[in-house]
Amino acid sequence: MQDFTIGRRGAIGAGLGAAGLLAAPRVLRAFERDGNRKILVFAGGQPVPVLDPHVRYDWSTRMIQQSVYDALAKYVNDPPQIVPWLAERWEASPDQRVWTFHLVGNARFHNGDPVDAEAVRYSFERGLRLNKGVAWMLKDVLPPENIQALDARTVRFTLTRAMPSFLTYIPMWFIVNPRQVQANIANNDYGEGWLTTNAAGSGPFRIRRFEPQSVIHLDTVPDYWKGWPMGEQRRLSGLIYRIVREPAARRALLQRGEADIITEIPADDFEVLRTMRGIRPEDHRGMTTFAITMNTTRGPTADLNVRKAIAHAMDYDALIQIHNGAATLMTSPFPEQIPGYIPVPGMPRRNLDLARQFLARSSHPNGGFELEYVHVQGLEDPRRIGLALLNSLQALNIRVNIVAQPWPTMVARGSRAETAPDMVSVYVTPVSTDPDVIAGKYHTRAHGNFWGMHHLTDRQLDQWVDAARVETDEARRNALYADIQRRIVEVQPEIFGMLANRRWLMRDYVRGFAYCPLRLTGEIDTYPLWIDAA
Repeated sequence: MQDFTIGRRGAIGAGLGAAGLLAAPRVLRAFERDGNRKILVFAGGQPVPVLDPHVRYDWSTRMIQQSVYDALAKYVNDPPQIVPWLAERWEASPDQRVWTFHLVGNARFHNGDPVDAEAVRYSFERGLRLNKGVAWMLKDVLPPENIQALDARTVRFTLTRAMPSFLTYIPMWFIVNPRQVQANIANNDYGEGWLTTNAAGSGPFRIRRFEPQSVIHLDTVPDYWKGWPMGEQRRLSGLIYRIVREPAARRALLQRGEADIITEIPADDFEVLRTMRGIRPEDHRGMTTFAITMNTTRGPTADLNVRKAIAHAMDYDALIQIHNGAATLMTSPFPEQIPGYIPVPGMPRRNLDLARQFLARSSHPNGGFELEYVHVQGLEDPRRIGLALLNSLQALNIRVNIVAQPWPTMVARGSRAETAPDMVSVYVTPVSTDPDVIAGKYHTRAHGNFWGMHHLTDRQLDQWVDAARVETDEARRNALYADIQRRIVEVQPEIFGMLANRRWLMRDYVRGFAYCPLRLTGEIDTYPLWIDAA
């Protein structure tokens, strides 16, 4: 991808139509103009291969999905709060098995159709039957036939068991227009082929141009049913998401005034750029955990003592240094902000004597083997962490082969124990405020997902996770999650690393940025953004 090397009119404007580029850009003003309105330019390194909200989500995909779709509720603020969105209110039965949502009366899809209870019912049924993307959150507890549209503005979900976390997943389930999807079904695919590159949403933006590997151009919906928080006069005309894979290229775009916001910024670059005139940093404590996940099924890391040796040989101080102090070491597999968190005694820290003791008990007492460490191509900090790991394991006579691969390749490899790397760097942002979302990462149900590339199978852990997720008594639930955290550390499926700060750099005329730690890595909420510049 080389479009960052050509002129802005070619890189951004090609194919957008005359309305997108009415005047030559001013120096250090990345935004494009559409009459008296502006089009904000955001640069990130990750493509958006699938628009379908029920098939896939990662940070860049979800950022675009949430721009064009709405959910019944939405996460906002720090600490995260769930606020009504398409639903104006809801209630649950005392046993937390029956949830009833009452919809707003004015929501409309982009084609003018009302967002009604049948659209909600259809969307949840579609997500469950496709059994991809968000389906894992509810498929074990919500049969499609248990979703009822009681009337035009009331939908009811009847769960097969208690699920205290149910509401916390609702913001991840976006609502599609059944009429548009049904009109574009091919070969009984639930419209999946069409929704890969098209949208049927009710959100604040609509798709103008979709090129998943290079650029996505969104137009605002002038009469968006929710209104615009900055007011009609200040709202954007649109937003351009540019996929620029190399961090140096994203940095150059911001410096030259060719991007309004950038993300996925190496720590050293962030420290330099944050003090430059006209640039504003957003630097927030995150809930995103960084871990080096180890394959517990195949290769040397299938041996618990090898995993323990690696965990105690790791230079944890290097993790903080690489991030210039903008991170905190994990004291549990759970982020501190998650309910039920406890600091786990005996969390591994660098102790070479102990590391050698564990290695001596293993099937490879003298080391002498090589491990593959895989990180996302184009991300500098995980590469540097790989170098720290390499240096750390030399003391155990363990070699490390550092490999950069595109994110989809990593995920595909990690979906099966036979092909998963020995070690892989993974950032995981909780999609819910409920502790089950973290505990579930270590259940056998996680196998095949990017957060389950350890392929851990532990019967005791599975039993506790299953019990905790249905427990409605808070004290008993928290006690189970304390046991779960201690057990996860005992079986050591990962090097438990750090909670990295979440960071963006933007031009100082960008307004409306609102941080919520449940957004994924580089994701931002595009809805409240606007530009305060002439």
